[in-house]
Amino acid sequence: MDPFEDLDDRLRETRERVRWFDHLAAQRTTLGRQIREVTDLVTRLEQKLAEERRDVERLEGGLPGLLARLAGSRDERLAKERAEAALAGERLDGQRARLEALTADLATTERDLAAQAGAPDDYQRLLTEKERLLVERGDERGRCLMELSGRLADTRADLREHEEAVQAGMAAAQWVRQVLTLLETARGASTWDMLGGGMFADAVEHQHLVGADQATWQAQQALDTFSRELADLGWAADPKMPEVDTRWFADVFFDNIITDALKHQRIARTRTAVAEMSAWIDDSLRTLAQRQADLAQRLTDLTTEREQLLST
Repeated sequence: MDPFEDLDDRLRETRERVRWFDHLAAQRTTLGRQIREVTDLVTRLEQKLAEERRDVERLEGGLPGLLARLAGSRDERLAKERAEAALAGERLDGQRARLEALTADLATTERDLAAQAGAPDDYQRLLTEKERLLVERGDERGRCLMELSGRLADTRADLREHEEAVQAGMAAAQWVRQVLTLLETARGASTWDMLGGGMFADAVEHQHLVGADQATWQAQQALDTFSRELADLGWAADPKMPEVDTRWFADVFFDNIITDALKHQRIARTRTAVAEMSAWIDDSLRTLAQRQADLAQRLTDLTTEREQLLST
């Protein structure tokens, strides 16, 4: 066996470990930024929820509640304030779940990073050994193989990172499509409501809006993962799902053609925003697929070159 062949294999393997180490380090940085952003958002949402609950308490008792009762508007205002508080609670729960998922991802990344901590030193040691052998033998073929090993390792690492980004993008696309489907159904129920569907149409509309809101949090978590994978490829993206306004179920207390039309418009606007997000993901996946194909061809060419060099 060529004395350089075993060393080339170890160099290639260690180079891939170094690339994985760099990937994990970049992912840790992105996760840290996302966690800081969501932590700040959770703090703001906690404050918002506290404010909404105070508004409800003021209407349920005390002077504001008494004045509203005398004005005959207490029940309507209380229903709206309770709806606002319920929405604030849903938003907070969703962001807390998102923060928990990000924190778990960071813990996994830190663990994997610790397992690869020695890779950079190992790679430098092997490079030094290869350099010594090259100097001793003066073998031109060894120099070419060392360069080729680095290019092969880089290409394999690039291909793996693109595959991970594609998987993350496909998961995000699936959740976003689920949100879009629920909003489509809610929009249909809203159209029915405007034509006189009444309480039943309101109930169907609300059910699908709540489902869309819950799916939105799952979609956002998938988008968080997708954006981290894209960042590894040097692709800056910070996709955010639009909010699904589940306060609309309070409009059942004020059911008329005007409020029905407003609800329909809000559903349509949210659906348009989600459809745009879905289209962006699809475009991104097409770009990644083309890059994958280019990298796969490059890997084939480099592998063939190496085999020809070793068999000469």
